[in-house]
Amino acid sequence: MTAWYNTTSRGTTGRRHLLMVLMILVMVFHGSTRAGVLFAPQATAGALEALPACLQWRPIGVCFWLSCSLTGCKVRTSIKVQNYVPDAFVSITTMDIALQDAAGHIEKRKPNKQTRDHQIFRAGDLYGHPLSGTSFLEVANALPGVGGLVCLPRSIPLMPYFESALDYLVWRAIVPIESLYPAAWIPGLREIGTFPLNTWGAVYPRTGRVLQQEEPKAAAVLAQRVGDITTRKFQPHVYIPLDSVKLPALGVKYWGPGPLYERRAYTGTWQMISPRIDAYCNVFGGNDSLYPLSWSDFRRSDTGNYAFNLWRPYKCCKRKGIYLFSLP
Repeated sequence: MTAWYNTTSRGTTGRRHLLMVLMILVMVFHGSTRAGVLFAPQATAGALEALPACLQWRPIGVCFWLSCSLTGCKVRTSIKVQNYVPDAFVSITTMDIALQDAAGHIEKRKPNKQTRDHQIFRAGDLYGHPLSGTSFLEVANALPGVGGLVCLPRSIPLMPYFESALDYLVWRAIVPIESLYPAAWIPGLREIGTFPLNTWGAVYPRTGRVLQQEEPKAAAVLAQRVGDITTRKFQPHVYIPLDSVKLPALGVKYWGPGPLYERRAYTGTWQMISPRIDAYCNVFGGNDSLYPLSWSDFRRSDTGNYAFNLWRPYKCCKRKGIYLFSLP
């Protein structure tokens, strides 16, 4: 499990930083041939296609800065904006004999059927999104109604922030530490849906096993679990927090979106990019029980592999001195 300890000891802090560096190197080299490369083209193509619907750029306020020179100081202002960015993408795959969990349950896929066995086990990985920097800015500024400052993705492109193969003990429930959370055994807590009328599955326990008849929904539940882990610190998993290792904020002050929560679009939204590319973003857990078609219809993968873009909302201001405050 991750070894981020709250301490003021110089020696311990140095070891913590060294451990993080080593962990980053292990994850980078271990993940170089995995889903980060496999789904990167779909992640980029999907983000570009959904940008008009998912960006949601809007000015929200003003930032105030103290700017000083040899002649004196003055207060300057800059516009504060908010928009969603493709911060990461999650792959849910059958790699590394993922069809069997620690308890020995073996999934039996039915390749040519929409319905299947209720028990699903998959590997889950989260990578920094490949679309960032100048390319994202050029496309975003070309959209109608977008002008000037645009908040950019902060994650390191193709950086492996979470790989279930390295989180083997917890992801496969060999070490059942996730069962200590009340949401893992109390029905209705942290459900992806509107419990008890409709649910796709529970966020907890955050392992690779899901009880869900529809495979695309099971993949969505696992993606939500991976996003839940990586957008928080000090979780009992082997991972790198998404907001801990990020691109520098060159000349811009950022406000991050905070932890991801199911059914709360203001913390993040999802876009399927494999086996099909959606041109919009949404949260998981919609009630489709009264509709003739399920959300899973026409989304089932022949290989059992799925991928999603994670869009998160950022707020930002262009720096014009020493930050004072912002409204709102």
